Amino acid sequence: MRTDDFWQLIDRARAGAGSEPEAVAARAVALLAERDPAEIVGYAHHQRRVLAASYRVDLWGAAYLINGGASDDGFEYFRGWLMTQGRAVFAKAVADPDSLAELPRVRAAALSGEEFECEDMLAVPWEAHRKATATDLPAERDPVPVPDLNDFWDFDDEEAARRRLPRLAALFVEPPQE
Repeated sequence: MRTDDFWQLIDRARAGAGSEPEAVAARAVALLAERDPAEIVGYAHHQRRVLAASYRVDLWGAAYLINGGASDDGFEYFRGWLMTQGRAVFAKAVADPDSLAELPRVRAAALSGEEFECEDMLAVPWEAHRKATATDLPAERDPVPVPDLNDFWDFDDEEAARRRLPRLAALFVEPPQE
């Protein structure tokens, strides 16, 4: 499976499932389970690459602001949700996490408190492989390297948030008291 095929499958899942992330994940499982097991393994490899590429400090900071906190698992689930938004949104968010402030649903979350997570999206290749073959997905022989996160900043530091993610901070951080 190529990267384009990976994202096209997600786009098909989105088209058939609406905007609810769990429905997108369920539809992705169904679509992927119809494919050859080797393609399911290929999807899993691409998913690992996508998740590794998105394992970035400022994206974690964006998830933290938007969701009112983000543990290790919470950041994983946030990136699962981000995958359900499609390739263009995902790529833009990885390149510029502050661009998430442009999404109407994220803007609305500043008022509603909605959180964005989709653990189910992370399980798509495993669920599809079990559904297609009644066996577990084979272990990855060559794991994808995860980037170094040495540039961590204190996500609770409102001034750092305003400096690093100004559009998101304008939505999710209280204005400074004068």
